[in-house]
Amino acid sequence: MTDHESDEPDAADAARRLDVRLLLPAGCAWIAVLVGLRLTPAVLLPTAVAAGFTALLLARRDLGSARSIAALCLAATSLTTLATGLHQATAQVGLVDELTAQRATVTVRASLATDPRLVSRRSDAAGADDPMYVLTLTVREVAGRGEQSGSGARVLVFGDEAWAEMRWGQTVLVTGRLSEPDPGAAETAVLAVSRPPRLVADAPAPFRAVEVLRERLREATDPLPADPRGLVPALVIGDTSRLPGDLVDDMRATGMTHLTAVSGANVSILLLAVVWCSGWLRIPRRGRLPVCLVALAVFVLLCRPEPSVVRASAMGVVGLLATSSGRPRAAAPALGAAVVGLLVIDPWLAASYGFALSVLATLGLVLFARSWGRRIAAALPRRLAWLGEPIAIPVAAQAMCAPVIVLLQSSVSVVGVPANLLAAPLVAPATLGGIAVVLLAPLSLPLGVAIAWVAGLPAWGIGAVAHLAARVPWGNLPWPAGPPGALLLAALVLLALLTGPRLVVRGRRHPVVVLACALLVSAAVWPLPQPGWPPPGWVLVVCDVGQGDAAVLRTGPDRALVIDAGPDEAAVGRCLDDLGVRSVEAVVLTHLHADHVTGLPTLLDGRGVGEVVTTPVRDEDSGAAEQPTVGPLVVRASAAAGVPLTEVRAGDRLSWGRVQATVLWPGRTVRTGSLQNNGSVVLDVRVAGVRLLLLGDAEQEAQRETRRALARLGDPTPVLAMKVAHHGSSNHDPALLRQVRATYGLISVGADNDYGHPAPRLLGSLRDSGTLAVRTDRGGDLAVVVREGRGSVVSRR
Repeated sequence: MTDHESDEPDAADAARRLDVRLLLPAGCAWIAVLVGLRLTPAVLLPTAVAAGFTALLLARRDLGSARSIAALCLAATSLTTLATGLHQATAQVGLVDELTAQRATVTVRASLATDPRLVSRRSDAAGADDPMYVLTLTVREVAGRGEQSGSGARVLVFGDEAWAEMRWGQTVLVTGRLSEPDPGAAETAVLAVSRPPRLVADAPAPFRAVEVLRERLREATDPLPADPRGLVPALVIGDTSRLPGDLVDDMRATGMTHLTAVSGANVSILLLAVVWCSGWLRIPRRGRLPVCLVALAVFVLLCRPEPSVVRASAMGVVGLLATSSGRPRAAAPALGAAVVGLLVIDPWLAASYGFALSVLATLGLVLFARSWGRRIAAALPRRLAWLGEPIAIPVAAQAMCAPVIVLLQSSVSVVGVPANLLAAPLVAPATLGGIAVVLLAPLSLPLGVAIAWVAGLPAWGIGAVAHLAARVPWGNLPWPAGPPGALLLAALVLLALLTGPRLVVRGRRHPVVVLACALLVSAAVWPLPQPGWPPPGWVLVVCDVGQGDAAVLRTGPDRALVIDAGPDEAAVGRCLDDLGVRSVEAVVLTHLHADHVTGLPTLLDGRGVGEVVTTPVRDEDSGAAEQPTVGPLVVRASAAAGVPLTEVRAGDRLSWGRVQATVLWPGRTVRTGSLQNNGSVVLDVRVAGVRLLLLGDAEQEAQRETRRALARLGDPTPVLAMKVAHHGSSNHDPALLRQVRATYGLISVGADNDYGHPAPRLLGSLRDSGTLAVRTDRGGDLAVVVREGRGSVVSRR
């Protein structure tokens, strides 16, 4: 029997065991909801009635006929369209919709539908960074413009540290201005809070009891090292508040973020543990289902019954059916029913990337996990055959999710599958250990701490896998952004699924050809060793000076223009020495904060500086909070060195050697936010045939002005690299990043800084604009290199 023939029983068996008839109606329902979210209830409700009536006319007893499948599709469409219309009509009850259109200031009594979540830090007027929290409120009463009414609308709130201690289920009284949400958002409005919230009523008793369990979990994990301290609560209940920033970035880069959110895997592990314990306690089989449902309900309360948790619970049950040996045939109908049911409960899930990834990952398990697991097991030595299914599960999930992931990050993870395979054996013990901590820590905190150390060991291993995989060269390959890139990858995945078995058979027969192809691909993608520093063809280097800024633009042999001087005199001097710069034609100080200016005396000492160029916005204009000693330091240092001090404004054109620059900002003084940051000199630079954009520390107000200045220029030349403003602060203008669409975003940021830089919100905006973020805290000095008219970025490490 040939290898090809041996695969046929597997395929036939899979066909007998899978029933995919409900998947097509689920897909139709999903599309209908996506369309319906952009329509009004007046359109949706008659459409739902018409679709339901047509479904009744087509319905037949033979569920296998095309007519019956069409009836199921119409019935599912009718049900979800009706639910969408009713949800939208409910949200419009009361005054919230009307007051939002008027951008009115209102006072609302509302309950917290989510816990406040720290999303980033933002700069205040003094340049310090304050935490920013995001949460959702369910409005009970709203008062504004002399009117008052009840409501069931949900509003999105961005707040400060006053929200940090608020908890899910509490009722608060809060005042703020309403504004329109993003199109298709689940919330009816965005509430800009103008004063701290006032607690009106505590959460109900069951919610408070659950909060005690969550708090004891945090207390029990407090003594653990940073990675497991954040990972254990994240793995068990999705609490990511204490995850270190570098771990979050590394897990995102390696496709492991699903482990730190409440996912179907968490639910499957929990239910398997409950089933095992039920058997150990000799609970009859009929009684195990109610036990599992009660455990699942408590788990949902513990994690908060948010849409993502409800979604994960449904998908976890389906995944358990798909991979268990009991009734895998029921998995596909259960997936279809789960999709329809979840869309009825929360139609806005249809537009959620998380929902799409969860459904696709579960679909991969349903369609491929068991059959691929058997094939992998057959190819492994007998002692390792048990690894077949654990290997197949992440491969199947990654294959289905890859096109959607491309929409989020414009890259394809090469290390994602290996990293998840290495981490997979550690997830279950870490999760089960964390569940044990939740159950036992309220009874005995010392016992909970001891078990937390047991759970922390595999959690530490998961973190180590993420850190190691994130540093693999070419771990993420660039990929075309947007729908074209997603469609291209989907086509390649489909091609691999269709031709993969045949290629495997041929590969077994011709292993030398496979080895040769692997070596050829490796040689093509493996990074070449750097011939020292600086790399040939460099035009701009962003120096690694810690939490500060210093950059060098090459103007000629041994000559350069320096943009900012960093917070450390030694660091900027080292960077220039390494680049072989002997003469500095000018130093541009974008603004007068110490992290950009302190290294100036070193630059002026023995380097032949031609001039110092700076912003006309002086620090003494803003009071003591804006570092008043820095401006006089610049004046004294320039005067002592005999170097002229020049101010530039928007519209000025500058030239040094082969570098030409246009000043885009400042055009005026902006007193909103940080006066100095918003007074940063912003340069549009041309050098060696490429275009660069240097933003200083400009905040969102100055960035909006920069966006308008670029629009007035009307220059279509693409931007190769952009020096991201303010070390990657969340205080930015996403529209500017989308307008510029730089190929590379260079972030000068200190490792392990206290500000949360670069902020996840900023990194998300870069991804959305198709810009690849490159950071000094990870790569060291960053060089923009131009060779034969083509630009790239090279990091020193």
